[in-house]
Amino acid sequence: MKATASAHPIQGLIKYHGLKDEMLRIPFHDSLSVCVDALSTTTTVEADESLADDLIIINGRVIVGRDRERVEKVIDALRRKVGNSGYFKIVSQNSLVGGKGLGFSSSGFAALGLAVSSCLDLDIDYISLSEIVRLGAGSATRSLAGSFALWHANKNGRSYAKQILDPESSDLVMIIVPISSNVKTDDAHSEVLSSPFFKARLKGIEKMVESMKKAILDNDIPSIGELAEEDTLNLHAVTITGKSRMLLWKPDTVRIIEQVYEMRRDEIPAWYSIDTGPSVFINTMKEHSRDVISRLLELKLDNIVLSGIGDKPLLSSKHLF
Repeated sequence: MKATASAHPIQGLIKYHGLKDEMLRIPFHDSLSVCVDALSTTTTVEADESLADDLIIINGRVIVGRDRERVEKVIDALRRKVGNSGYFKIVSQNSLVGGKGLGFSSSGFAALGLAVSSCLDLDIDYISLSEIVRLGAGSATRSLAGSFALWHANKNGRSYAKQILDPESSDLVMIIVPISSNVKTDDAHSEVLSSPFFKARLKGIEKMVESMKKAILDNDIPSIGELAEEDTLNLHAVTITGKSRMLLWKPDTVRIIEQVYEMRRDEIPAWYSIDTGPSVFINTMKEHSRDVISRLLELKLDNIVLSGIGDKPLLSSKHLF
């Protein structure tokens, strides 16, 4: 049997940073995100009796090492559910190759979980699937939920995400500038405890989550933008002050931030948001998206992506092989 699923990556609005349990990928606190409609990962899975092991190809490359281990962790958890010991051919492709901090690990593992469970004809409840895709990438639980999602670090002993608002109920628009980097997200997460600012971040994060949740439900785009921007600075302050002094931003990241400040001085409502990488999301409203893009073009940036809000993953008959 063959199955294909597509999922949208996420922008962290109130981002998670660091893992309380690295093996199970359970974060220190709740977080909120929004799916990016213009970007996606498509994954096709087929059981193949001729294989002596799983064959996993991502963006045209057979993966090995740590990346493969993460994929196998999700596949094995789903195989155990049905007592399956066979192997799969898995081909996964991101809609955009290049750019770090765009959330493609979230969409990759969400699409993988849905495709494998469908291929196995597995009847699995949403929360259980959410907890399994989380084993590959924490944010996959938010991509699986779709739209605006709240990821519970611990809700009655379980850690999963749920959608809190459908895509049609918000006026949020995102303009994204992908910027490449070789930094591994796991490296940044692994040393948060070495930052003197991490405990201070934890003290205020619950209030930030509640404020962002209210802003989302009220369709208050300025508040969403302001809170995401504040959280961005908090998160990167932790990263920069960890033991490795990881500076994830690139020169273009700073140029875009400065341009966003200029936009606001010119009364263009725009706010930046940066996940664990140098790529930049700019949050605004649809009626201002052309102004924002025009100002970014002044920086000679030609890889700009305009996006609305993406929903939860879907199965498809358009297989990759």
